[in-house]
Amino acid sequence: MYTIGQVSEMFGLPISTLRYYDKEGLFPNIERTSGIRKFGDNEIEALRVIECLKKSGLEIKDIKQFMDWCVQGSETYPQRKELFTRQKASVEAEIEHLNRVLDMIKYKCWYYDQAIADGNEDRVQAMAPEDMPEDIRLAYENAHQ
Repeated sequence: MYTIGQVSEMFGLPISTLRYYDKEGLFPNIERTSGIRKFGDNEIEALRVIECLKKSGLEIKDIKQFMDWCVQGSETYPQRKELFTRQKASVEAEIEHLNRVLDMIKYKCWYYDQAIADGNEDRVQAMAPEDMPEDIRLAYENAHQ
């Protein structure tokens, strides 16, 4: 069993956030001793899932719905699976977007290395993608989709 302070340190979350999650019903079976929350393995695992869903862009009200489904039992497996399927697609789309951003940054780092070496941008501005190094060409093409 862990205290709220220990859980706060473990997850790097403010105690106020953990209290808010509890108030919102995200830890439905949390034990209390003299009013003090005691986080067990179930709450720790729930918090891992909560933080994952939060980082994937899900709102607290939707996370609460997920936790309610968990309490309801196995008849809600399809709804829970659908929620994770949607979040997976959302995260994959965000990763794709960030990969294009990263490729633009890679291309621009190479671009300015060339401009610095040449003393100007003339040669690199006039360069066709097929004349770029393969990895830079691929980054350029991905960034310019």
